[in-house]
Amino acid sequence: MHQGWKPCINSISSKTGFSELPESNGFLIIEANGGLNQQRLSICDAVAVAWLLNATLVIPIFHLNSVWQDSSKFGDIFDEEFFIHALRNHVNVIRELPEDVLQRFDNNISNIVNLRVKGWSSPAHYLEKVLPKLKAMGAVRIAPFSNRLAYSVPSNLQGLRCLSNFEALRFSEPIRALAGKMFERMLKNSSHSGGKYVSVHLRFEMDMVAFSCCEYDGGEEERQEMDIARERSWRGKFRRRGRVIRPDANRVDGKCPLTPLEVGMMLRGMGFDKNTPVFVAAGNIYKAEKYMAPLKQMFPLLETKDTLATPEELVIFKGHSSRLAALDYTVCLHSEVFVTTQGGNFPHFLMGHRRYLYGGHAKTIKPDKRKLAMLFDSPHIRWETFKQQMKDILRHSDVKGGELKKLTGSVYTFPMPDCMCKQTENGNTTKLPYS
Repeated sequence: MHQGWKPCINSISSKTGFSELPESNGFLIIEANGGLNQQRLSICDAVAVAWLLNATLVIPIFHLNSVWQDSSKFGDIFDEEFFIHALRNHVNVIRELPEDVLQRFDNNISNIVNLRVKGWSSPAHYLEKVLPKLKAMGAVRIAPFSNRLAYSVPSNLQGLRCLSNFEALRFSEPIRALAGKMFERMLKNSSHSGGKYVSVHLRFEMDMVAFSCCEYDGGEEERQEMDIARERSWRGKFRRRGRVIRPDANRVDGKCPLTPLEVGMMLRGMGFDKNTPVFVAAGNIYKAEKYMAPLKQMFPLLETKDTLATPEELVIFKGHSSRLAALDYTVCLHSEVFVTTQGGNFPHFLMGHRRYLYGGHAKTIKPDKRKLAMLFDSPHIRWETFKQQMKDILRHSDVKGGELKKLTGSVYTFPMPDCMCKQTENGNTTKLPYS
């Protein structure tokens, strides 16, 4: 791994920490919706907003999402006590509203005013619109809260995002225990390569294939399955008047999830051979027996959470997609190379976390899917030509591995320079002037 950057939480803490927290202006209740990493985003943004408003943050409520269907609470996924302790000098976090406060709202949290905050709102909006109501009422709700704070905020708020995401949020003990065993087993299975393995985030679940509006090779049966899946999860969204589904255009535009076969061909083209240990992070793959067969044939040392853990170990996680995603996240986090095949919060958070842990640069392959679609759909392309194109994608991914955050970028994906300090030759660290 490259060196040159290191986490600088002490520098961050000096900007936002208190020897004694000031008197609170009231209680902030937020509802985190979506999957594991969308919830993560909401939690970290809520910490920043609570600090800005000088509010007491109530442990976030998790909304039961129609797609994810996971009833887990905060403490099922994250270590509540550790989270509260890690933020103790910055934001007061409590598990639930005090009884006397709840009684003021007839013991019903729904009676607390829900402020509809627009997406990507600025800190000024919170100070002008939310703070007066917080002070007047003593408690406010913001639901939903996903993406309710702008990416571009002052450095002290970015620092709180860093502290929350990379230091305060750790998985609950049951998740850490099993994820640790899975990682050890993956290392053992990779002993011939010095414990190095490739992790792949494969987004080929039915809901992802359906949402993409792409077509594969299942004909009319597949089209009917996808229509039913789209209607079940996104009622009416894809049947609105004027909505036209163009699978061919989606593919040319690089919007289609890569199939397991395409992922395998890409990796083999990049030079990863059949002896490469591969961990695949995924939900329930669409028609897994059919689509996973060629990938397993190309990479016989392929593992998933279902092969690394026993059914007995996984039983408490089954039916809880966010907890299962946390297991995948941990094994991917410590891989030598991480391959992302589709956008979304999982790869974005993982890329940032890996940069944070590994000196600002972690090997991540983020392919150009427009280019891949063109190459895969070229009937006369020679294997040598294809391999050269894959090597070019690999080189480009490596160059982008240590990228700094742009003004409108996310600190969760690009932790430099807001969360990390540049190391000088003598080993000292320095914050960049614009961080």
